[in-house]
Amino acid sequence: MDKPMYIVGIDGSEWAKRALERAILLAEKTGAKVKLVQVIPPILSEPFVVDGGIVPMIKNEDEKKIALNILSSLRDQYKQSNVHLDSEVLRGDPAKVLHDKTKREHANMLFVGRRGRSLLSEIIVGSVSNKLAHSIGIPIVLVP
Repeated sequence: MDKPMYIVGIDGSEWAKRALERAILLAEKTGAKVKLVQVIPPILSEPFVVDGGIVPMIKNEDEKKIALNILSSLRDQYKQSNVHLDSEVLRGDPAKVLHDKTKREHANMLFVGRRGRSLLSEIIVGSVSNKLAHSIGIPIVLVP
């Protein structure tokens, strides 16, 4: 029988770091593999206006470098655990991408922070964790 698979949504926030911590703790007990998935939302790569001013875009290559650095740092932090850690950076709507990735990987559980790194992003695109909690179809751990 295959090992269980847990997916952890990573966005660089403290909530996501706590979600990873919970996933690692459970994976140590269950023998599960853990995959960290960081999704770069379109809002970071497309300019938008707030209070009459244009919010500067982040270049695509810079976004990916930042995401890879975050994932590398998190993998390094937990390399002493006996948990198989993998990671991936994807682009798109975070809720949809995490939902689709969870289904494709046949994940047994999804871990996400209850809040993301950006209140502005939550206001504009909605709460990723809320969308996932209502659509994922597997156990989801919303970490406060």
